[in-house]
Parts: sequence; C-alpha cells; structure tokens
Amino acid sequence: MGTKGSAGWNPGRHLGRRGLLLGGLGGLGAAVGAVVLGREHRTHGGGGPREAGAVDYAGAQWAAASPANYRRADRPDDYAIDRVVIHVVQGSFTMALQVFGDPAHRAAAHYVLRRDGHVAQTVRELDVAFHAGNRSYNERSIGIEHEGFVDRPASFTDAMYRSSARLTAGICKRYGIPVDREHIVGHVEVPGADHTDPGRYWDWAHYLRLVRAV
Repeated sequence: MGTKGSAGWNPGRHLGRRGLLLGGLGGLGAAVGAVVLGREHRTHGGGGPREAGAVDYAGAQWAAASPANYRRADRPDDYAIDRVVIHVVQGSFTMALQVFGDPAHRAAAHYVLRRDGHVAQTVRELDVAFHAGNRSYNERSIGIEHEGFVDRPASFTDAMYRSSARLTAGICKRYGIPVDREHIVGHVEVPGADHTDPGRYWDWAHYLRLVRAV
C-alpha cells in the first residue's frame, strides 16, 4: 500500500486508498464487513459462469472486496496480465480485509498475505482491482498485499515470503509472466505511484529466488 493515494478506473483521478492503510503514515478509519460477490453469471476466458466464493489460488480464503473497489472484466481476454505488484498493508491482515470490504474505500488488491503465510483472495484475477494508483497497471497486473509495515523488518516472515512466492509463481505460470524485476514490481515502482511499499526491508533477491524455485 505504501504512503498514500490510489486510483480507480477513472483516468486521471487519484482516489484515497484507505484512511487506515497509509504507508508510513498509519491512521485509523472505519471498517465495513466484506460484501459477498454472489449471483454473478458472466462467462470469462471461454469458461463457465462464475461461482460465488470461487478462488483462483487453491487453498485461499475468499473474503470478497466491495464491488466499488474493483471493476469487473474478462482478463486476460480483454486486458493482458503481465505484472505482479507487491504491496505492504501498513497494518494487519484483518484490517486489510475490512477496508477492502468498505465500498467507500475505492481500492482493493487481489490477494492479502498474513504473517503466517495464510492467503486471502478478495478480487478475482479476471477483474481489475484498484490497487496500483495507475489505470494501465491496474488493468495489466495482479496486486498482492502483505500484512505488516514497511519500516519493520520483522513484518516479513519466512512463512510469508514462501507463501507469497508460491502465489506469485502460480500467477506467473498462468499468464506467462517472466520471473524478473521488470515484471514483479513494488508499488513504489508503478509510474505515478505516491506509495513507498514494499520498502527497503523487503528482500527482493530472496523473494525472486523463492519464486524461481517454485
């Protein structure tokens, strides 16, 4: 998540990412329970209808983001997916799920990782999550949030790194994304981003080794 700001799908408009999850700034905000994405029947990618609670990553917890925090799409048919964007929550796993379920928040990532490696999915990969603060990057990427704080090295546990690496490796395999620093990027590296995550304590060399090993 980084320092501040995010954009939804409206071009040129920067929307507040979370009153709660402001990288480096902290802060508190109201949390609203998750909105369940049931009753969807649109086909995608040549497949069948969506199923309520279905996930793209085996074993992930489904914790639906509010429909206000993403845009329904049919990726990769309408937008090619060629990036993974790494975020840090600036708070807890539970807080992230609460905020992503808040329709007033106007932002969400596809996945949230807990310190112990547990994975929650909040937006389906075929949909465009408002996570990167850049419309083009939102449309072309998968966003992964990690519980913790950018200025606390202890936030990034071995269990989290390994679980996140398995998740990212699966995404790269599904969409043919090269496992390198051009295609697996931090939020801070998104053009126009005003966030700092994942910060200087995120071990990129270690992370990419783990992704490649998977």
